[in-house]
Amino acid sequence: MAAVSPQYMSNAFYFNLILFFLVAIVALEVLAKKLRWPPAVAQLIGGVLIAFIPGLPAFEIDPALVLVVFLPPLLMAGAYFTVWHEFRRHLAGILLLAIGAVLFTTLVVGLALHSLTPALPWAACFALGAIVSPPDAIAAKAVLQRVALPRKLLVLLEGESLLNDATGLVLYKFSIVAMLTGVFSMTGAIEEFAWLSIGGILLGGAFGYLVYKTLRYLHDTELMILASALPGWICYVVGEHIGVSGVIATVTYGMMLGWHQHEIMTATARRRGVAFWEIMIFVFESLVFILIGLSLRGVWDRIAEGSKSMADYTLEVLLVLAVVIMSRFVWVFAVDGLAGLFRKRATAASSSWRESFVTSWAGMRGVVTLAAALAVPAEVPGRDLMLLCAFAVILVTVLFQGTTIGWVIRVLKLKATTHERTYLNEPQTWARIEQAQYAVVNKLAYDAQGSLQHPRLLEQYGYRQSLSDKHKNDAMLPDDIRKAHFNVVLAAVAAGREELLKLHRSGQIHDELLHMMERDLDIQEIAALHSRG
Repeated sequence: MAAVSPQYMSNAFYFNLILFFLVAIVALEVLAKKLRWPPAVAQLIGGVLIAFIPGLPAFEIDPALVLVVFLPPLLMAGAYFTVWHEFRRHLAGILLLAIGAVLFTTLVVGLALHSLTPALPWAACFALGAIVSPPDAIAAKAVLQRVALPRKLLVLLEGESLLNDATGLVLYKFSIVAMLTGVFSMTGAIEEFAWLSIGGILLGGAFGYLVYKTLRYLHDTELMILASALPGWICYVVGEHIGVSGVIATVTYGMMLGWHQHEIMTATARRRGVAFWEIMIFVFESLVFILIGLSLRGVWDRIAEGSKSMADYTLEVLLVLAVVIMSRFVWVFAVDGLAGLFRKRATAASSSWRESFVTSWAGMRGVVTLAAALAVPAEVPGRDLMLLCAFAVILVTVLFQGTTIGWVIRVLKLKATTHERTYLNEPQTWARIEQAQYAVVNKLAYDAQGSLQHPRLLEQYGYRQSLSDKHKNDAMLPDDIRKAHFNVVLAAVAAGREELLKLHRSGQIHDELLHMMERDLDIQEIAALHSRG
């Protein structure tokens, strides 16, 4: 991941450095909450500051390692929680952003840069365009989870962030090959892009089907969590190895797992798995932005050793920054404007342009842009300019757009909305669930001779079913009844926990029994707290 001077090459140094980064993550997260910044902003600034600590060696980040370590789990986590119905409903809009906007930005950046620096080869200009064109899934998730947006907008932006990396990386690959070989075929590029996409979907689908068929036979919770997590990385590695899109393969697998996890995972595995993913994703997202900040030192040193100073690149960097930001505005407003012309029932113009503006503003770049820039071969013309532009685009889009997107949403008075289609509300859903539960309990409460064997269960489920049926047409369950009921449950759990600890402290029960029964009390408490609201 990093190249340092020999005296720092011990394994103990790397371990201490990782510990230092983890401590920095905690401190920067607290700082971000105090300053009301997106955590990604604080972590990026923190990484930049850490990079210039006196005595700390410069870090040379391995771009291939960064992509294979960080990108698959973060993509998979986003895909896992994707709402398939909404994703499918807005697939056309997602593809227009994930493919159309990336292609348009690549083209415009290449044309603008070549007009300013004609000596730079066309392929190099378009390679830089491909590097800076895809908004980053990690950056988008880190920023969007802190803001409130209309549901449609959130689906579009999150869906775009899952797919646009594939487009940017494919364009980047073709540009680099064209530079090194001097050969480019449009037909060949389209055919390969189709193969990369379809092959990625087929590979991810195959892994998803395999996990769907095998996971239910793993009865050990830890094995179940591990067996569901590993294919996210494996899809990416295998996809890149056989020449299909590892990004699309990972996203496809993540969406399949998210759709079927309710059927194939136990409740315990699901709860533990969510906790495992939340911690891992939090650490990975934070480390990514710290590593991006750390990489500035290497970019700075590389430019300093070159024939041109940073000041000599000012005009090119400013041009690329302006074009990257403005091209997204042009594309989004043009597409939304054309779509408005074909709508049978036009929506309010004020709402439309506000949503288009926020969509245009939410174009943060991150790890994919950095990794692609660092992976440019040394012999490629304009490599230093690519590195500097890539880092400038990341800094400006994350630090400026990332910190102001909440303010922009408030100024434009966009409100978070619920789902676009009509769903059952909470009381209606509970009425359906508890009706099904009561039907089963009523059937099983009697033995073969018709004698009632489980009167308490029948009474309990009958009461719950009648209560939920009574309130199924309400907007929400009555707070007074619900809270009073679950306050009693929580008081009972607290009393049980107190007695359990008393028995353990007096030496009357073993630690194993303590942990087992405490787990049951924890589950009861979690369920009661959730149900009480």
